[in-house]
Amino acid sequence: MPKKRIATSHIFIYILLGIGAIVMIVPFLWSILTSFKTLSESLEFPPKLFPADWSFKNYTDVWHALPFPYFFWNTFVMIAVRVVVSTALCALAGFAFARIRFKGSNILFLLVLLPMMIPGQVYILPQYLLVSDMGLANTVTALIIPGIASAFGTFLMRQFFMSVPDELEEAATLDGCNTVQIFFKIMLPLAKAPLTSLAIFTSLFAWKDLMWPLIVNMSPEKMPLSSGLALLQGQYTTNYPQLMAGSVIATIPMVILFIIFQKKFVQGVASTGSKN
Repeated sequence: MPKKRIATSHIFIYILLGIGAIVMIVPFLWSILTSFKTLSESLEFPPKLFPADWSFKNYTDVWHALPFPYFFWNTFVMIAVRVVVSTALCALAGFAFARIRFKGSNILFLLVLLPMMIPGQVYILPQYLLVSDMGLANTVTALIIPGIASAFGTFLMRQFFMSVPDELEEAATLDGCNTVQIFFKIMLPLAKAPLTSLAIFTSLFAWKDLMWPLIVNMSPEKMPLSSGLALLQGQYTTNYPQLMAGSVIATIPMVILFIIFQKKFVQGVASTGSKN
């Protein structure tokens, strides 16, 4: 009887997961199919699932209509700098909060987490005024600065470093290692999986960030992909097939990145909640 109950519960869970997967996949598949339709087909009611004539015209039109090389380059620079700086800062901060005992560490950690509890719209105006006063408005640098410090990344790395057994640190101390050596020689090599997860999260957050790039950059040559695609939206009408084609082009790199690092990503998230 117990085995039968477990099997039944597993089937129920699989059904729920399957429904959830369908709900999440359908919009993505719809955008792909719409990218091959004509404008008139995309506005038909009731809507048709498949296009009458499969054509890549929308892809070629949107590629020539927008400066995609600039978009990709700006996005690459933004993500590369954010990933390198953010992972380094979050690893250092997470290690300090998890392994170094100092007065007021818990209070300071709560202050670090405070931005996660406040909607980004609350501080986006002061953030823009600060960037503007620094003379960085309408530059790629303005896209990078808000993402180099991450409360979520600090929390993720702190949870991982807290899961590392104390015996490893004690053994390293007995061997004559100081705090800096323990971090670089012991902790950092163990943190490859969560660091990879953090890098993917940082890339994803930067890739889909829309509001900040729209506010801080007005020149198409300085825009990333997210805000660049907004140029396809007209004041009175929007060519949805071209917009979907541009969205598919913008999605492909992140899908490839996730497929390549999927195993490391899952390991990193799982390792932050278990004691080794």
